[in-house]
Parts: sequence; structure tokens; C-alpha cells
Amino acid sequence: MRILHTSDWHLGRSFHRVNLLDAQRAFIGHLVRTVREQRVDVVLVAGDVHDRAVPPLGAVALFDEALHRLADLGVPTVMISGNHDSARRLGVGAGLIDRAGIHLRTDPAGVGTPVVLSDDHGDVAFYGLPYLEPALVREELGAGRPTHTDVLTAAMDRVRADLAARPAGTRSVVLAHAFVTGGTASDSERDITVGGVAQVPAGVFDGVDYAALGHLHGCQTITERVRYSGSPLAYSFSEADHRKTMWLVDLGAGGGLTAERIDCPVPRPLARIRGRLDDLLEDPALARHEDAWVEATLTDPHRPDEPMARLAERFPHVLSLVLDPERPPQDPLASYARRLRDRSDQEIAEDFVAHVRGGLAADDREREVLTAALDHVRLGESETTEEAGAR
Repeated sequence: MRILHTSDWHLGRSFHRVNLLDAQRAFIGHLVRTVREQRVDVVLVAGDVHDRAVPPLGAVALFDEALHRLADLGVPTVMISGNHDSARRLGVGAGLIDRAGIHLRTDPAGVGTPVVLSDDHGDVAFYGLPYLEPALVREELGAGRPTHTDVLTAAMDRVRADLAARPAGTRSVVLAHAFVTGGTASDSERDITVGGVAQVPAGVFDGVDYAALGHLHGCQTITERVRYSGSPLAYSFSEADHRKTMWLVDLGAGGGLTAERIDCPVPRPLARIRGRLDDLLEDPALARHEDAWVEATLTDPHRPDEPMARLAERFPHVLSLVLDPERPPQDPLASYARRLRDRSDQEIAEDFVAHVRGGLAADDREREVLTAALDHVRLGESETTEEAGAR
């Protein structure tokens, strides 16, 4: 069975105020052509179809267009909700849409109920695991603790139980939206940290032939059978070096698997340049970036006059300006910036406790209180988003 694995469309998202709807429409067209030309048997979309719970009308119209074009192909599509989607909103009409071959899986209660498709080698069961917010689904799934690992393990236990009851030789594919250990994140993914931990081990997906993952925006292979397709477009400058692709997976008899990457259209290349303003304006080596979307990091000791206007004269598509002035090592501002770089909210909060107490670090109980407070805020944001999507 030939599978096209995609994820993280983020319909309605912009890139530094640049509307990407036309680029997203071009991707949908590319997806449809790929399905037709590569004789794909099933399309997978592993979450974050929309960029937010209440997407703009243009994104809703494009989603509707995508559903119609996929249905017209007569090729089944299995789609799950991600942490950016409103699961209830995305799942409206799922029963009716199912009849057209578009299988929306947004309800955690249905993780053990697959979409079953067949080829010359027998049945393939596709299990859709929508994004599982631990505090919201723990009781429903019977998970031990409200953590990503526990709720995904509970969901996968249901998958394995259903699979064990099926005829011998039934192959299996799981769609999931999660941060799996070994994956590399970018700046454009929303934090899903719970209890200070966001990652789950790849072993959670043991027992299935292929795990089609969404959430991380870079295409990557965690194991031979556990892969991220990544987003079809770049949504932050941290993705400047990404090769945006989809996975074309062939699942053969007995679960044999091969996979290749299918490139996605690039609306405009990305470039990150760094240096003093005058050097950036004069360096001939930067000529190759003059037609790119540019993020410029200026290292001038003092802010130059009208830096964006001057940069735009050479780089007309400059979108982002970062000021990172050169400072001597003993400068307290430079030291503070280094301390914060790449640190989680939990680590920053614990550092603050130690700082105000003269170096006395937070104990285990205090760390638990900080973790609970941060999770409460994040969960409140999630519930607010979901309520907005339901209105």
C-alpha cells in the first residue's frame, strides 16, 4: 500500500505578516498532483491542519477546497487534529465526510477504532491519535499520570488491543501528534510541555508497522518506522535550512517498508544573515540572498539609523530585524542573555528562586509547585483556545 504522509499544514498562518494562503493553495495542488502521479493509495495528515482554533475564512475555504479535491481523487484520506486545531471544530460533520473517504479522527475515545483499508496483501488498519492534552484526556483513557508519555501509552494500549483481535497479518499504521524523543524542534511549534516534560519515547509506538507523526516542522526519521513529515512550508526563520517534503511510504506484505521524500514547492527561499549593517550592505557574497525572505541580525555596538529601510534597499524582502550588539564578555546584559538562551520556563523559574535566595536552589516540593503553576497557565490557554473554537 502506497501512503503519502503529510502534517502541519497550518492553514491560515502568515510568515512575519506575509500572507501564505496562496503558497498553501499551491501546496494543496502539489499534493493532489503527487497523489495522482505517484498512484498513492491513502493520504495521511498528522495534525495541525489549521493554525488556530478559529481559523480565518480564507483558511476555512482552502480546507474545504482541499477536502473536495482529495475526495474527487477517490483516494482515502485519514486526518487527525493537532494541538493548534480545535478538535471539536475540526471534527464537525466527520460522520458525513467519512462517506466521501475523508476520515477525520479528532475524538480521543476513538483511538482504538481504525480506518481499515485493503490491498493485494490484505488489510491495513489506520489508527488516528489526535493531539492528547494529558490533563484533559487522562481519565478518559485511563492513564496513570497526566503526562504525554502516560496518555500516549494508554492510547497505544487500545491500539494494540484492537490489533491483536484482528486477523493475523493485518498491518498497522498510527497517526499521532506529539514530540518524540530524538526529534529536533524549531521556533514555530507551540510549546506542549507538561510537568516540565514534552517528549515521549519512540518505544511508545512499538507494535505497529509505521507511525506517521506530526508536530515538529522538520522532516526527520526517528526510527525506520517512526517518522515526521514536517510542515510543507517554513513558518519561522529557524527552518531556513529545512528541506520541506512529504514521505512517500510503501508498506508491503508482512510490514516491509520503504520511504522516500517528495519535495514541496518553495514560495521563496529563506536567509539568515548576521553582521554589522554596513558589512551586510556591501558584502558581495550576500548577493544570492537578495531575492529571499531575510532575517538580519545586526551586531553593531549601537543601533544604526533606519536599519530596516537601509536593508530593504538591498534586500527588498527583508522581514525580520534582530539586534544583537557586540558586547564585551563582562557586560552583564551579555551574560544575562546567555543564561536565558535555550532554557525552558521551568529552568528560568528555578533559577529565579535560587537568585532571590542567595543561591539556595528550589527543593523537590518547590519544583513541583512551580511545575504545577506553569502547567496550570498552559492548560488554561489550551482550554480557552478550545472554548473559542467551540463558539
